[in-house]
Amino acid sequence: MDNIKKYIIGKPFETNAVIERLSVSEELPSRIEFSSDKGVLKYEMGKEDRIYGLGEAVRGINKRGWIYETYCSDDPMHTETKRSLYGAHPFIVVDGRETFGLFVDYPDKVTFDIGYSDIDILEITVKSPNYCLYVIEGETPLDIVRSFRRLIGKSYIAPYWAFGFQQSRWSYYTSDDVQKIIDGYRNNDMPLDAVYLDIDYMDSFKDFTVSEERFPDFEKFVEKAKQQHIHLVPIIDAGVKIEEDYGIYTEGRDNGYFCKDKDGNDFVAAVWPGKVCFPDFLNREASHWFGMKYKTLIDKGIDGFWNDMNEPAIFYSEEGLEKALDKISEYKGKNIGIYDYFGLKDTVLGLSNSFDDYSSMYHNADGEIVCHNGVHNLYGFNMTKSASEAFKQIAPDKNILLFSRASYIGMHRYGGIWTGDNQSWWSHIKLNLQMLPSLNMCGYLYTGADLVGFGDNSTEELALRWLALGVFNPLMRNHSALGTKDQEFFRYKNKGIFRNLLKIRYALIPYLYSEYRKAVENDDMMFKPLAFEYRDDKYAKAVEDQLLLGESLMIAPVYEPNAIGRYVYLPEDMLMVRFKSDCEYECEKKIKGHHFIEIPVTDVVVFVRKGRELPIVKAGMYTDEIDLATIKYIRNKDDVISAYELITE
Repeated sequence: MDNIKKYIIGKPFETNAVIERLSVSEELPSRIEFSSDKGVLKYEMGKEDRIYGLGEAVRGINKRGWIYETYCSDDPMHTETKRSLYGAHPFIVVDGRETFGLFVDYPDKVTFDIGYSDIDILEITVKSPNYCLYVIEGETPLDIVRSFRRLIGKSYIAPYWAFGFQQSRWSYYTSDDVQKIIDGYRNNDMPLDAVYLDIDYMDSFKDFTVSEERFPDFEKFVEKAKQQHIHLVPIIDAGVKIEEDYGIYTEGRDNGYFCKDKDGNDFVAAVWPGKVCFPDFLNREASHWFGMKYKTLIDKGIDGFWNDMNEPAIFYSEEGLEKALDKISEYKGKNIGIYDYFGLKDTVLGLSNSFDDYSSMYHNADGEIVCHNGVHNLYGFNMTKSASEAFKQIAPDKNILLFSRASYIGMHRYGGIWTGDNQSWWSHIKLNLQMLPSLNMCGYLYTGADLVGFGDNSTEELALRWLALGVFNPLMRNHSALGTKDQEFFRYKNKGIFRNLLKIRYALIPYLYSEYRKAVENDDMMFKPLAFEYRDDKYAKAVEDQLLLGESLMIAPVYEPNAIGRYVYLPEDMLMVRFKSDCEYECEKKIKGHHFIEIPVTDVVVFVRKGRELPIVKAGMYTDEIDLATIKYIRNKDDVISAYELITE
């Protein structure tokens, strides 16, 4: 990998983000200006430079003009003012006067000021000058991405069934509730492959337990669901409830498997069950111990999991709560004016996910005691790694679905991610679209957003428009929060439209899965900005709301309310395909240029690139029912014989 230079600054902590071992370059890159302690890196951008990357981040595909922090943050309000979300992915590509990539391998906060403080300056600030810097050369952004992906290793491969539609909600409280969801989809002829079990399936929010009262004879229920071609996917949280008769807690405590406080006692904080301890995933023995606990549910027939709350999320710590209550008591009997009110509010809001709490938590990393705040971004990574590695022992012949909320570069080898607790906002449809290529750049190919939005209440129009994008997300999951309006698709008035959109997804699954597998094997991107392919097209470079999907398609979803369609830029002559259902579609040739395309909520519109073809099949009610014998090809070419390569499990 002669096009990648590695530089070591200070004494970095080994993150295991990189699998290729490179020799260290002594002379720092001349194009970058370093501060005296090398904790700040500056680069003067050209006027036309575009900056790509950063994985899970707000704003557009081009990240220029804002300030970002790579620090795993439990924050569901994904507004454009936010600097960090659940994942930490400190990799960017500069494309313009010069074209090169930068990966700052550092497990704590890295700040990317991309023309925010100074419109022409890219400034990267590393919290502590102890990191590895990788500089990647290439002629194009895609060349650089492929080199980076080879550096960090092959992406996780999800099972084929996980490309089917999946339904979730916080919470389906009982097995009867779950069965009603399955029946709701099946009785309305709507395809479905999985239903999720959120925190209430557990006994008192204890990991690897099942409530016998709400889910009696759980193993039999899992088998019944499988007979209906439904996979049940339970949540696993990072915090282990403190309870004396809870074997996982007592094992972890007795063996020293939990993170510690400064005095060497188990660090105690609170999440769903109240007080918990956090497994020390930097301790290899503890990581293996926790990973093997998934066997409890795998033995009951479970073949998919989602890891959550693993930034780790903290509602409060014992010490933090005590300080907050003392502070609040000072306001008793006081005439509280505006500044005192702000202070009171900040005291309460500051309880959760506090830097003070993270600074009070310690890991045992191969005998070295490490403060959590210096390795914060590795927690979710290593939780998911622990599960993935355990699966190879527990069920070596099974391909188990696994994805996570928190992540860092390198976790893509062990599982996928979803983009966290978003909202039922129109802007989040567009954000879902714009995150896809940035996440692909960082190796995350099995990914998606919570369709229709997790928080807030959705309208039927928003649900239809989001679903029209969701049919392309590898992870296609409808998920909503406690207290919000029900948003299962069979509950809406226009059931027939939802049914057809779901069937369009199932007609496309062979293409989507094949392009996903090709992107894994070739260290490629499944979703690309137009600028990555059409290098000399100034209009393509400016497009922020259309994507190339695999070798054949361009997608351009509608993401605004009350729209009858949208403007689309075609960088070449294309074949527009208007799907009305899986078996009903219309084709129309479109020439290169700007077009207004009418797109009612009943339709999904895609564009087949010149000289390419799109395979589609007759939809089934679940992935096992997809029959490749029904395949046909929509061609934007004159060839009679298909050249498209299909990949199946």
